[in-house]
Amino acid sequence: MSTDSQPAEHRYRRIVLCADDFGMNPAVNAGILSLAGRDRLSATSLLVDAPAAGRDLPALLASGLQLGLHLNLTESFGQPGLCLPLGRLIRMAWLGRLPEDAVRAAVRRQLALFMDITGRAPDYVDGHQHVHQLPRIRDALLDALPEPRDGQPWVRDVGRPRMAGLPPRLRFKAAVIAGLGAAGLRRRARARGHALNPGFLGVYDFQGGAPAYEGWLRRWLASCHDGDVLMCHPALGVDDADVLSAQRQAEHEVLAGALMTRLLAEHHLTISPLLSRP
Repeated sequence: MSTDSQPAEHRYRRIVLCADDFGMNPAVNAGILSLAGRDRLSATSLLVDAPAAGRDLPALLASGLQLGLHLNLTESFGQPGLCLPLGRLIRMAWLGRLPEDAVRAAVRRQLALFMDITGRAPDYVDGHQHVHQLPRIRDALLDALPEPRDGQPWVRDVGRPRMAGLPPRLRFKAAVIAGLGAAGLRRRARARGHALNPGFLGVYDFQGGAPAYEGWLRRWLASCHDGDVLMCHPALGVDDADVLSAQRQAEHEVLAGALMTRLLAEHHLTISPLLSRP
């Protein structure tokens, strides 16, 4: 039965549940594929230079997830070209000191590698540590993307965070992320015909284990709107080299569990790809 016949308060809203960092390590890949098999994700963002980027490829392509480029200019995996600590990258971007040729080369190389790995263009783009929105980087990225059709590939907009019920420290973090260049990216992406998510959730301090993540998830799902993106960073198994390994496992535990089922039903939410709309 169509949801259009239901009262407005009972219509299901679609949420894009997107797992970042596919390829980071085998545990991250396993966590993402585990959640995909439970229909607990709709998208995952690929770190094309990371050690496990080409691992588990048949399972990834068969998962039904939208696949995005997780543009990385801050974390070194031994890749060639531009790679800087986040703080320095932000300063140079806003001072107009990022070398344009190096930025464009890095973007083109990662897009080409994404297509080599997956055999297709990305369904969407975002950025590791949200670098895709920074000045000069956003223009290089949009210039390199395929011509959009029906709004696709879509672009992650982190500039409209849903912050209801969050403590001041997380409101501040979300506002800082949004202020790094989201408005400029939004204007440029819209002008070119790319779709963007109307709201953004998932910003927290990566601490507190499963109990803390359950609390944040309750708040995020209670405040999301139709088409919003909720980012997550799950893993299944330990990786001693990953400083976020324990919290990634906590995220997987919560997202795979019964609480998530109850919250989706309680808030009339369905996990879905981003709607095709500019």
